[in-house]
Amino acid sequence: MSASWYLPDWSLPEGVRALQTTRLDGASAAPYASFNLGDHVGDSPEAVAANRTKLARAWQMEPCWLKQVHGIEVVDATATGTPCADAVISRTPGKACVVMTADCLPVLFASAQGDVVAAAHAGWRGLHAGVLEATLKAMRTPAEQVSVWLGPAIGPQAFEVGAEVRDAFMQVDRAAASAFIPSQRDGHFYADLYLLACQRLAACGVSQMAGGGECTFSDEARFFSYRRQANTGRQASLIWLAE
Repeated sequence: MSASWYLPDWSLPEGVRALQTTRLDGASAAPYASFNLGDHVGDSPEAVAANRTKLARAWQMEPCWLKQVHGIEVVDATATGTPCADAVISRTPGKACVVMTADCLPVLFASAQGDVVAAAHAGWRGLHAGVLEATLKAMRTPAEQVSVWLGPAIGPQAFEVGAEVRDAFMQVDRAAASAFIPSQRDGHFYADLYLLACQRLAACGVSQMAGGGECTFSDEARFFSYRRQANTGRQASLIWLAE
């Protein structure tokens, strides 16, 4: 197994593959060292292309790369070009759902039947706007028959936000208050993206959730983090149906 990726600790239906990349063992130079997959962050196009080719060839799948904008648009993995969206679904073997992150929360979805998979990019804006709910709707599968994996994101000890973020989530669900702990700065809180996502997913009927224990900000050796260093690369979370 390459240091550039690892398999999520997640029980998947037969024929479904999931993968999480790291920042290790790639072609990019500092500050994108070294397995950067983002083509929008200022890295050498040749290095990004080499990293993406390495990934696709190693796993024999075709990634659907997105132009992510912190929204709730969901596209199919068979879309051509680089669609502007923050979630992607696939019912086509070999067509992989991909989201890139560097602190935002990646969420992977799989149906119990193994006939549809999805990936969503859930920063706090997309999470608040409903990107997870939109992804579940696009899967057209009862939520109780969907399992999810929460990939590496900025952890609850590192993600400091203003009171306006807490207020926005509480306007949707008062229970979201439990995901915010006051920080040392007046009017600021540490936010738990993992808990906020679990609350939203549970409200939809999803009960099978895995992952949620890694922090991109604190694990500098393995992950890119925008909040730690704004000029940085992107890791990717992928899921697809095997050929």
